[in-house]
Amino acid sequence: MRKELTDLNIASKDDFVAALANIFEHSPWVAEAVAAMRPFAGMASLFAAMKATVEGASDETRLKLIKAHPDLANKTQRAAGLTAESTAEQDGAGLDRLSDAEYDAFERANDAYRTKFGFPYIVCARRHTRDSILRDFGRRLLNDASAEMRRSIEEICRIAALRVDQLVASEDKLPVQGRLSTHVLDTHSGKPAAGIALQLTELSELGETRVVARAITNSDGRTDQPLIGGRPVPIGRYELAFQVGAYFADRGVPLSEPPFLDRIPLQFAVSDPEGHLHVPLLVTPWSYVTYRGS
Repeated sequence: MRKELTDLNIASKDDFVAALANIFEHSPWVAEAVAAMRPFAGMASLFAAMKATVEGASDETRLKLIKAHPDLANKTQRAAGLTAESTAEQDGAGLDRLSDAEYDAFERANDAYRTKFGFPYIVCARRHTRDSILRDFGRRLLNDASAEMRRSIEEICRIAALRVDQLVASEDKLPVQGRLSTHVLDTHSGKPAAGIALQLTELSELGETRVVARAITNSDGRTDQPLIGGRPVPIGRYELAFQVGAYFADRGVPLSEPPFLDRIPLQFAVSDPEGHLHVPLLVTPWSYVTYRGS
């Protein structure tokens, strides 16, 4: 349940700390440190104070914060019980539904990372797909320990920002959400294409594809809600498939049998989790065009 910032500003120190204790994993000392800085004018100032507290802590304290985090996709830790926040974040990235090949890849990457650095690999899982996390592992294994400590704190702060965004209600917002949308135009009849069924799928190199969203276009040729919205759009590769054959058949457009265009799959990649990626489709029974919109 979200807490109003105005209520947190006037709450007792104990209640304030209890509400924000796990914004930084198993580290209530961050909330304790900023409790005396109240009142906060907005969510941005609250988070800025918490982030500055972490960045200003000693190396020893920051290393303890890093080590408070679980390994990603670790079966033993999952069985023992993760925090509710970590469970939701890992599940949101599909790390609870890995193939055997993906589990093996994550285990090898986790072991190599811990062997080199002595602390767990940390990434803001909500900003990534399974494939992009594995690629990030490979890039970061090339760093030295000091660079990885800095990067780990950056990722911890990204995780914390998303937790603040989910937990605290305020008039201002943190820039942590992205959006993926589409718009279908029927250029054969010169109007928006209403009633086209579509499906967004996350692609994977080692595991199963994962359906992210299904929708039907409305009278404006758009979906009633973004395909992904209210959260980051995870870095990775996707397919957005449109069932155009049924759409044109329902409108009595003469088609070949089978239709020349029946299901149109558009494959694309996301690189900016907090951005707005728009993937439109301009379609006739015999041709289509797409481009990167925003």
